[in-house]
Amino acid sequence: MRYDERFLEEVKGRLRLSDVIGKTVKLRRQGREFVGLSPFNKEKSPSFFVNDDKGFFHDFSSGKHGDLIAFLQETERLSFTEAVERLAAEAGVPLPAPDPQAEAQDKARQSLADWLETAATWYEAELRRPVGRAARDYLVQRGLPESEWARFRIGFAPAGRTALKDYLVAKGALAPELVAAGLLIAPEDGGSPYDRFRDRILFPIADGRDRIVSFGGRAMDPRAAAKYLNGPDSPLFDKGRTLFGLPEARRLLHAGGADAALVVVEGYMDVVACQRAGVAAVAAMGTSLTEGQMEMLWRLHAEPTLCFDGDRAGMQAASRAIDRALPLLKAGRSFRFAIVTGGKDPDDILREQGAAALKSQLAATTPFVDALFRRERDAVATETPEQRAGLRKRLREAAGAIADGDLQAEYRQALNTRYDAQFAPAPPPPRPERGPWRGRGKAWEPVIGPSTPEGRAGARRLTRTVKSVPAALARWAIHDPGVLDDHLEAFEARGFGDPALSDLAGTIIRLRLTAERLDTEGLQRHLADSEFSALLIDIDRAATLAGAPFMKPDVTLAAARSQWSRAFEALSRLAALDEALTAAREDLVGGKDSSAHRQFKLERDRLRRAVETGTIWTEDS
Repeated sequence: MRYDERFLEEVKGRLRLSDVIGKTVKLRRQGREFVGLSPFNKEKSPSFFVNDDKGFFHDFSSGKHGDLIAFLQETERLSFTEAVERLAAEAGVPLPAPDPQAEAQDKARQSLADWLETAATWYEAELRRPVGRAARDYLVQRGLPESEWARFRIGFAPAGRTALKDYLVAKGALAPELVAAGLLIAPEDGGSPYDRFRDRILFPIADGRDRIVSFGGRAMDPRAAAKYLNGPDSPLFDKGRTLFGLPEARRLLHAGGADAALVVVEGYMDVVACQRAGVAAVAAMGTSLTEGQMEMLWRLHAEPTLCFDGDRAGMQAASRAIDRALPLLKAGRSFRFAIVTGGKDPDDILREQGAAALKSQLAATTPFVDALFRRERDAVATETPEQRAGLRKRLREAAGAIADGDLQAEYRQALNTRYDAQFAPAPPPPRPERGPWRGRGKAWEPVIGPSTPEGRAGARRLTRTVKSVPAALARWAIHDPGVLDDHLEAFEARGFGDPALSDLAGTIIRLRLTAERLDTEGLQRHLADSEFSALLIDIDRAATLAGAPFMKPDVTLAAARSQWSRAFEALSRLAALDEALTAAREDLVGGKDSSAHRQFKLERDRLRRAVETGTIWTEDS
């Protein structure tokens, strides 16, 4: 029988974990926890811990971990339903009425879970077969030795279109089941379903009970449209309420004691790197943390650390996390921030510098209030009284987003204190002896003062050249912000494909992801107010030279969006080919085969010519 989370929480909330477990295990208090001999193994020294505040037990001798329900399942060999019924009776909570439809859904969900587990075992085996050789080489190159693969259940999906499907169907699976589990894709035209994951290294995604609910895959082909691919939402998998690496992170968190940190990183390999270094780490299933994921984190730790790369994308992800978390902050519920320096991510640091260096960088954290202040301070210039007044207003509004009244008042005071410390009036400079002139020999010359925001903007404009095709893409995206919705991850990573438009792209993606509603007029107004007005003029001028068909007045919205998407994907692919060429050149230095380098260069040059000559807009380009 299926029980909703509210019912389960009510049952567990009425029972103290140590009281129930203490009936079968002799426990003694040790600080904020209880300790006793393991009920799972014979031992002389206690290694079994119970934490009432966190609501779980952990046994170091066996590695078993869980809540009250899991304890009864493990020690008395009860089913989940039997364990819930036993605890509900003890807590005096009446069981909900049986629901035949819910029972049927539970049975179907269990079937999906069984096929996901079977798929995970098959993927693991494929990694070790001849077809997985390139994937094995890649993992070793990334510093992940074979001895660690089983710990994280890493596997490989071969390139065949129906390799997994054929294996599971032969074992009795039905294609619709596998589609529902997210393992297959059903074509919209009604064609035969095919494998979702192909030619990818796979990382199983487990729920809080350590059951596989989906997979995440890293592409082996550098030209793949999506470097990383998660399974879709399913009856078992809710991206917004799942954290990759959660079961192992909980074990590490408990083993580390009261001072252990919980770190949120950005990718699968980063989670693996941190956990190999003994750091409890998880990752979100998308571009930003959801409210549900934040609540999960706070149930494990009062102040998790959010770790981001120091590049533009990392800063944007940190900014989104700040906005998402502000209304939810309370006393004992906050975040800290860690920025990985040197253009590296946690996986790079572990591989190149070792576990100690990784732990050191993750320990260098910034409190939430400081991260918030720095974001608002650095968002725009603060050189004039008007600009500083705008900063005060933004700080006031940010504090006002906190729902908890007491904490909101504390944040107002803390942010004002930081503002005053930053912008306290400086002592006046000494007056020159002969006024605003500087002597040189017998002549006098005017003193050139510090540059102004307007002067710096003019200097940037003199040295900036906007390319025509990226300008056309930018102009249309400002006119039709909805065109970005199908390309958010790629747009966040590569922008419009022109470094001159990087800051503009960063601002647009931040607004698109954080604003409840973003229309053309609102976007244009915000960009003009954010000192992009000069750049917008340059974009308009350059866009007219692109010959983009979606800029014509007689083109329908659907056709314009299709043409825009085609051009955007071409520029994204061009950037990916440049990256692949860089990697291939490194292989050439190492004496490897040059065929990949030639292939990438031919394709890159062909696509670049199409962009530069305008043939990108023709059907056969």
